[in-house]
Amino acid sequence: MSNDNSQLKQQLTAEHKLFLSEERLTLALKGANDGLWDWNLETDEVYYSRQWKSMLGYEESELAHHLNTWASLVHPDDKDRVLKTVEDHLSGNADSFEVEMRMRHKDGHEVVVLSRAFLVNRASDGKAMRLVGTHVDITERKKTESYLAKNAEILEMIATGKPAPVIYDQIALMYEGRHPGMRCSMLELEEGKLLHGGAPSLPKAYCDAVHGLKYGPNVGSCGTSTYTGQRVLVENIETDPKWAKIKHAALPHGMRCCWSEPIKNSSGKVLGAFGMYYNHPALPNDEESEDLKSAARLAGIVMERDQAQKRIRELAYKDELTGLASRARFYQQLEESIKTSNRSGRRFALLYVDLDDFKGVNDSLGHDAGDLLLKDIAKCLKSISREIDFVARLSGDEFCIIVKDVDDDYAAAHVAQRCLDMISEPIELSARKFIPSCSIGIAHYPDDGEYLSSMLKAADTSLYSAKEHGKNQFAFYRPELTHRAEHRFRVEQALREAVEKQQLSLVYQPQILMRTGEIIGVEALSRWNHPQLGQIPPTEFIATAERIGMIKPLTEWVLRTACNHAVACRKAGLPAVRMAVNISPSHFLEKDFVSLINRVIEETGMNPTELELEVTENVVQTNPENLTVFRELKDLGVLIAIDDFGVGYSSFASLKHLTADYLKIDRHFVNDMLSDDETQLLIASMIDLGHKLRHRIIAEGVETADQFEVLNNLGCDTAQGYLFSKPVDADEIRQILNSNIDNGRSMWS
Repeated sequence: MSNDNSQLKQQLTAEHKLFLSEERLTLALKGANDGLWDWNLETDEVYYSRQWKSMLGYEESELAHHLNTWASLVHPDDKDRVLKTVEDHLSGNADSFEVEMRMRHKDGHEVVVLSRAFLVNRASDGKAMRLVGTHVDITERKKTESYLAKNAEILEMIATGKPAPVIYDQIALMYEGRHPGMRCSMLELEEGKLLHGGAPSLPKAYCDAVHGLKYGPNVGSCGTSTYTGQRVLVENIETDPKWAKIKHAALPHGMRCCWSEPIKNSSGKVLGAFGMYYNHPALPNDEESEDLKSAARLAGIVMERDQAQKRIRELAYKDELTGLASRARFYQQLEESIKTSNRSGRRFALLYVDLDDFKGVNDSLGHDAGDLLLKDIAKCLKSISREIDFVARLSGDEFCIIVKDVDDDYAAAHVAQRCLDMISEPIELSARKFIPSCSIGIAHYPDDGEYLSSMLKAADTSLYSAKEHGKNQFAFYRPELTHRAEHRFRVEQALREAVEKQQLSLVYQPQILMRTGEIIGVEALSRWNHPQLGQIPPTEFIATAERIGMIKPLTEWVLRTACNHAVACRKAGLPAVRMAVNISPSHFLEKDFVSLINRVIEETGMNPTELELEVTENVVQTNPENLTVFRELKDLGVLIAIDDFGVGYSSFASLKHLTADYLKIDRHFVNDMLSDDETQLLIASMIDLGHKLRHRIIAEGVETADQFEVLNNLGCDTAQGYLFSKPVDADEIRQILNSNIDNGRSMWS
């Protein structure tokens, strides 16, 4: 009996000690403002102290004392992890119980708590009956830890050279994480304008509206703070006068207040502004105010680093005197051009430009004058080059131009010639008139070199050749290209003079009505015999006229000369025949072409029904503007022939809409038709198609009687070619027309 009493006494003593211990713990926790919980592991009843509930925003009577209460408040992603920690502690796998978790506050935000617990064993078998523990609110501590970790991460990004926009976004997100509901932005100041730097949580429409705004005393919060260099706190965007002109961009996106801190570099220069926004009117509390300042300082480190890097790149890649790219940047660009060319298959050209006798300028006029000349040359080269081309100054008086997407060997030659022409314009240096000149070497990729070094060597070799042959000229790496380019430019220069002074001539070739042998028309053909260059083929000088913009005056001269000749023949009593004149497709479609034809007809007295305009079939498209030209010419009474029919791009659909009078079968079909049955079939089809569409057919290049016979049998209307006459001058064509009359209408019958 005494034994039982002794055990009971010991049990009561232990329970009393436990009670006193728990009471002391409760009082201690109350003083420390920690929450107490006591979990009955058999019933899942849990006692939550007043402080435990208050920590989550609840009154003592609001939460049921059950495990489900905790389960409903803990973050879903943390619940299983916490229960696993409990299980490990109960099973003895973990000596202690300590775990962090996120719980939902009554007003919706998260509270981070640190939970510690110990076991209370009451069962005689040692089975755990209770788990008693505490909750400590560590939200602020975790925010501070997260902020410090993020801050360190951002500093590391700055140190390792991450792009500024990426860092700006991370700075914004860091402060937005510290202040739920806040949205941040960074604006860079460049030449008085605000440029969007980073704002990951602001709408794109708002960022676009702000981007490019000129700063000033009343340009929102950031525009004002960058202008004044002072902090600007706007409590209410809707009513603040500083936002009057731009509030329409902010209010639709919920922004109601904006605080801005100028971003400055280490010397105090304003680089931009850091802005903080809320969706409600407010002014910053102490923590927000301090964070605004620290955010601007951190952004300032990034901006200053970025500007320093830009300056370093400028020094490395930009020539300080001329503003052109430097040698280092040129080598980089040349490598990029080679890679791009290898991928696309497009050629490019390298022009090596060197001033002639530049040392003499420095020696006689001084280095200041030499620098002015170099600046002037740089401007010339930039103005000559296209946007896609690349210009660099290598050193001293050496420049390079990378001419991209070169279609033929002459594209680079044209750039080089423009360089020679512009650079040789007289300028004034040190109050003295001076005419500079340069020599240019040209190399093509990949024709003249497949690597950077070989391209440079080829261009340098070409430059040496240009210098050796007298300077103030260009030379290709391959001499034959230089000779061809020189001839081309001589033709261009001579053609301008020939057209302006009307030094070309016309010849005429008869067109014969096949069923009677009667001459019913002549085609006027231009010829050019230059005193030094000799006879220039029409295919060459007409293409040149197109290229240099002389096709319009050349065409007008041909039209006027041909019409005057036709009128003179008619006045001389010769029978009226059609006068056919070739028209360039590009000129045919110009707005003033119809008015030109009308003017020539009126001024020469030409009968419009006797004027036939021949245009190649690549203008035969269903474009309404093209068809309008045809209709307007027909309204004048002019005849129209589609030249070179069958070899271009005309379609049946476009032919249906045309008001052309003649289809002219190309000479290539006529040449092949006797030896190729398929070609003869094609000609027969073209004749048949033309007749059904009410067009008359002309065959050109008829040279033999057999060709004439076949075409006649196929129903061709008119023939032209050496069988009847080669092109002859005005006097001879008059004789032929007279002979035609004397022979009884047909000198070939």
